[in-house]
Amino acid sequence: MSQQHRHTEQLIEQCKRGDTRAQLEIYDRYYKAMFNTALRIVKDKVEAEDVMQESFLKAFTKLHSFRGEVSFGAWLKRIVINDSIYSFRKQQQNQNIPIDEVLYKIEDDNGVAADYEFTDLKAQKVLDTVKTLKDNYRISLTLHLIEGYDYDEISDIMQISYANCRTTISRAKESLRKKLVSMMETE
Repeated sequence: MSQQHRHTEQLIEQCKRGDTRAQLEIYDRYYKAMFNTALRIVKDKVEAEDVMQESFLKAFTKLHSFRGEVSFGAWLKRIVINDSIYSFRKQQQNQNIPIDEVLYKIEDDNGVAADYEFTDLKAQKVLDTVKTLKDNYRISLTLHLIEGYDYDEISDIMQISYANCRTTISRAKESLRKKLVSMMETE
């Protein structure tokens, strides 16, 4: 077990006892990655900030339910993604925000930008093409390929069956592939 992991476990135990300094240290350690995760889904900085704050509050109040079966960061990220999807759906119902503007930019969680213009250009074309997919394709692909969730986790998050999840992701990949091939042929 790494020293970082042990330190996180100690901080979590301190948080369970209500230690606000430990909560602040956990927040400082994870806020940037959680903000970026929320921003990818809700696409609004203010809303992403709200989602992130609410998710941290929820995590700290439900910390007793954290069993340590996954890393704390993965557990927290799941809360953020669930809250972000809920917020996004609520925004859609209330404001009819165009779905193609939801997941617009994939950022490196540590904020370091790669200096490979050609690779960045190709990656940006792929990301721009992902934005043109149907909303369930876009969200499922983002959760699977970018956030790294498996089919079981995605089916829980999106509230669909495992078989439907696999089919959706497979169709999303095929749709993305066809759009990219078509785009390359026209260039």
